[in-house]
Amino acid sequence: MEQKWLTWAKEIQAIAQTGLAYAKDVYDIERYQALRELSVDILADYTFESKEKIRLAFAGEEGYSTPKVDVRGVVFRDEKILLVREKLDGHWALPGGWADIGLSPREVAVKEIAEESGFQAEALRLLAVLDKKFHHHPPEPYHVYKMFILCRITGGAAAEGVETNGVAFFAEDELPELSEERNTREQLRIMFEYLRNPEKPVILD
Repeated sequence: MEQKWLTWAKEIQAIAQTGLAYAKDVYDIERYQALRELSVDILADYTFESKEKIRLAFAGEEGYSTPKVDVRGVVFRDEKILLVREKLDGHWALPGGWADIGLSPREVAVKEIAEESGFQAEALRLLAVLDKKFHHHPPEPYHVYKMFILCRITGGAAAEGVETNGVAFFAEDELPELSEERNTREQLRIMFEYLRNPEKPVILD
């Protein structure tokens, strides 16, 4: 479970963001700005990120506060799973990223696989919708839903992308160091369960 300080900080930020979207009174706006700054202080103290970086992340969020959606493509070949090495931290993850406006989850999964691994793919089925707060990810300011979509390679070849500098398939007992901001070892274990049991129902947090 997510630590309470992080849950509180994100809830304070959500209240502030939504309040700033609808407040008209100057004093209410000041109060919501103060709440947003309080959430920045909490995150800075507990995560050791700079206030400037956190404040910039929050400043880019406007309107009614809602969870972000992260889409991951799950591809197996020869009973191994496709992972890409992230340039940001040098660790490995399922190809994927934030959902794009105008694209369906299926389209996002296919696009991310192509951009990050070089492979062309088709999306087959939804495997899981997970809430990051339940899954031992590093602390972050956003509330995130993660969608895992099973895909099949239809063409292309392994190639580095703008955000990746490695592409490889790994067996379940040979997983590399993972980019835990993006996926955890337990989540990949769940994906391998779908390889062994294709009829396994969708997991919904």
